[in-house]
Amino acid sequence: MKMNIVLVEPEIPQNTGNIARTCAAIGAKLHLVHPLGFSISEKEVKRAGLDYWDKLNIEEHISFAKFLEKYKPEENNMFFVTTKGKNVYSDVNYSEMNEVFVLFGKETKGLPEETLKKYLDKTIRIPMRETLRSLNLSNSVAIVAYDIFRQCNFDGLEKISSYFD
Repeated sequence: MKMNIVLVEPEIPQNTGNIARTCAAIGAKLHLVHPLGFSISEKEVKRAGLDYWDKLNIEEHISFAKFLEKYKPEENNMFFVTTKGKNVYSDVNYSEMNEVFVLFGKETKGLPEETLKKYLDKTIRIPMRETLRSLNLSNSVAIVAYDIFRQCNFDGLEKISSYFD
């Protein structure tokens, strides 16, 4: 399973650093869609990602339109994470897919509404109480990404620790 985590216009450097660390741990490619709300070289991003930056595959895109032009949703297994999602993320069967793109919007606004309406059947959400707005972005990425790998029997990830052997 090839996983692509796509951050569309992320605003908070610590979230992006944490997500970069998660991507390194699971071998996912991280796509950063500009404009970013920070410089990728900011110390907060580097500190949150610790020493995992050299173990990470990052692709940057100058705009969301350019990303969608390169990786067409109609031709790829692409899922748009939003609190308004039509499907629960865990109800999708990812196990038969060779490659998956999971898109997350900026912390303050999410993904563009016109995109969500256009690809409504590909929207997914994490269930939570109605009265709350959203989860932290880095937590949301970890929840969805690890469930996708769980469905694929954690293919390519270490399953048994040899620490106590």
